[in-house]
Amino acid sequence: MKLHKILEFAHSLLEKAISPNDTVVDATVGNGYDTEFLAKLVGQNGHVYGFDIQEKALNHAKNYLDKKNLLTNITLFNKGHETIKETIPPHLFGNISAAIFNLGYLPGGDKQIVTQSSTTISAIKQLLEIMRPEAILVVVIYHGHPEGAIERDEVLNFVKSIDQKEAHVLKYEFINQKNNPPFIIAIEKR
Repeated sequence: MKLHKILEFAHSLLEKAISPNDTVVDATVGNGYDTEFLAKLVGQNGHVYGFDIQEKALNHAKNYLDKKNLLTNITLFNKGHETIKETIPPHLFGNISAAIFNLGYLPGGDKQIVTQSSTTISAIKQLLEIMRPEAILVVVIYHGHPEGAIERDEVLNFVKSIDQKEAHVLKYEFINQKNNPPFIIAIEKR
């Protein structure tokens, strides 16, 4: 397939935005796979700040990342992503080059614990305030469950309202696939 699959496209956007030594955010750590990807992009002198509300997910991610020898440039918080601005050190404001969200529930986890549009929108707003110009924020929306459909609609309504002078907003999706395939919202801060 010559078209990028959803996660491939998300990663290609992040690769364009992130350089060694950068500071980035994984807003939904989950099992730690995107955290690993980000840590490799920023290198030993960069830093990844990761957020997840599930201690179980963070413990799994820590073990996974430790086996990959990547924990030296990663700080994980057992907090919701809506705490980004109060958690990330203020001296980094204006220097964050990228962030990623994977909305929905933890793969293999409790499907009753899901991301919520109110906290996701709050986190996106905060990131747009503290990211540097031309930073990329990628939101992967999994909406094949009832709460996911609600979050999808509310997040889409919000990002459509972002002033084009503040950011470019892109939607990337496969429109002929069944079963509510995930799609991406990419936001480039201006």
